[in-house]
Amino acid sequence: MRGAYVEAFGVVVGRPLIQLPQTAGRSESEVFFDALALNGVDTRIDGGPERLLDPFSAELAAVLAARRDDLVSQGRLMPGAAEALAAVAKLEGMAQTVLTGNSKPNAMLKLRAFGLDGYVDFDIGGYGTEAYPRGTLLGVARQRAADKHGVPLADLATVYVADSPVDVHAARVGGAASLAVAGGRASAAELREAGPDAVLPDLTDTAGLVNLIARLTEAP
Repeated sequence: MRGAYVEAFGVVVGRPLIQLPQTAGRSESEVFFDALALNGVDTRIDGGPERLLDPFSAELAAVLAARRDDLVSQGRLMPGAAEALAAVAKLEGMAQTVLTGNSKPNAMLKLRAFGLDGYVDFDIGGYGTEAYPRGTLLGVARQRAADKHGVPLADLATVYVADSPVDVHAARVGGAASLAVAGGRASAAELREAGPDAVLPDLTDTAGLVNLIARLTEAP
């Protein structure tokens, strides 16, 4: 992703990207706007920085698609991820999607590179090019799922599988239960401190994961 950001930024902005902001846990739009500021790009005219966001998102998607082989060779598939998605997909009435800082094309590309895209309904997801805080974006994704499947939003049981305290907070704001997995930068202790409904050390206990999700989505 770092290499793709550098290349896309240079094409769209017309100057090299010298300083890349923190990217973990942030949306593509947040990273791009911060990169403009950090690299001294004056965007006060001709519509401001927003005018560059769509061209940058399109260029980033194209650059990342050209680097697909790098995703596989340099990326990492979490142990148990494929088995977890496959098992949860078998639960009755379950739809799986993503809430991500990536744009929709990049989210699809990344999951497709590791053979995970077949378990995900991308139409009801929430993406990094949408101008919402993460908790609000989760609410938007829940509404999309309710509309698509004809389920009243109040009856739509949702579990946000999270890997950061920010995600746990977003679940609370967005009206979902949270299942925190210590597979990212946050430790299990840090995740517990955020107050999720459940915590797992990783995704390797497929049966335990499925049981937790089934319990968290049970009608009261």
